[in-house]
Amino acid sequence: MSGETFINRIVVGDARAVARAISKVEDGARDAAELMKAVFPRTGRATVIGITGAPGAGKSTLVDKLALSYRKLNERIGIVAVDPSSPFSGGAILGDRIRMQTLGLDKDVFIRSMATRGNLGGLARATVDAVAILDAAGYGKIIVETVGVGQDEVEIVKTADVSVVVLVPGMGDDIQAIKAGIMEIGDIFVINKADREGVLRTEKELEALLSLAMRPDAWQPPIVKTVATESKGISDLIAAIARYREFQQTAESSLERRQSIARWRILELLRERLLAQTLNKDSASERLDALAAEVAQKKRDPYSAVEEIMKAVGSRQ
Repeated sequence: MSGETFINRIVVGDARAVARAISKVEDGARDAAELMKAVFPRTGRATVIGITGAPGAGKSTLVDKLALSYRKLNERIGIVAVDPSSPFSGGAILGDRIRMQTLGLDKDVFIRSMATRGNLGGLARATVDAVAILDAAGYGKIIVETVGVGQDEVEIVKTADVSVVVLVPGMGDDIQAIKAGIMEIGDIFVINKADREGVLRTEKELEALLSLAMRPDAWQPPIVKTVATESKGISDLIAAIARYREFQQTAESSLERRQSIARWRILELLRERLLAQTLNKDSASERLDALAAEVAQKKRDPYSAVEEIMKAVGSRQ
C-alpha cells in the first residue's frame, strides 16, 4: 500500500489504518516521522481533553460516562488510556480496556491503551502523536486518560486543550495534587464520588487553594461535582469543558499555550533522536552495559558514566 493511500485511509477514519498508524509511532517505526509529517497539516479540529488525578479517583468510570454522553451528542470519540508500564517487561500492565465493552462495540469510538516501550521511553511523545492521528481521522473529541500523576502523565495532560483534574473526598488528594504540581495544570477540577462524606470540606479546601493561584490567562477553574457511577454531574462537566473552549478562542494566552506545547513537542523529539543517535553508534550498547555494571558495583558514579558517553560521541562527530 502506498504512503498516500495509507494517509487517505486514516483521513477517512478507517479504524484499522488508525490503529496501524498509532502502532508505528508507538514502536518508533522507520517511517513514523514521514507519517507524522503527512498527518500534522490535517490536525487542529478536535478538542483534546486530558483527564488526570491520583489512582482510585474513578477516572476510568468518568471517562466512560463522558464518552457515552458525547456519543449521545453524535460526536466521534477517541480514547487514549496511558497505562503505567513495567520497567522490566515494557508491556502495559492494565492491558486493553475489557471493561469498556459497551463503548468498544461502537464503530465511532476508538479506544487505545498506551505504555512505554523499549529503552528510549517516549511515552509522552508517542501519546501526543497518537492524539494527532485521531484528530486527523476526524474524531471530534479525544479523551486522554492518565493512570497516575507522575512526570510523564503531567506532561501529556499539559498538551491537551482542556486539562481536567479528578479528586475524591476524604483521600487527601488535594495535598497530593499540590505535591504533584497538578494544581497549576488544571483547567477544570472534578470532585468525583461526591456522594461520599467530606465532599464539602474537599470543595472548600480546593476553593482556598485555587484562590491562591492566579493564572496568566485570568481563567478561574470551575469545580464540578460528579458521581460517575450514576452518571451524575457529567452534563455539568461537558458544559464546563465547552465554556473553557469558548474562553480559549478569545484569550490571547491560548496562542502562548499552543506555542509552549509546540516547543515541548520539538524538545521531546530532539531528546529521543539524540538518544537514539548516541545509542546507535558502534559498540555503544556494549559500552553502556559495561558502565551500568560499574555503576551498580559502585566503582563509578552515573554522572561520570554519562560524561564518558558524551566524550565518546563528541570525538566521533
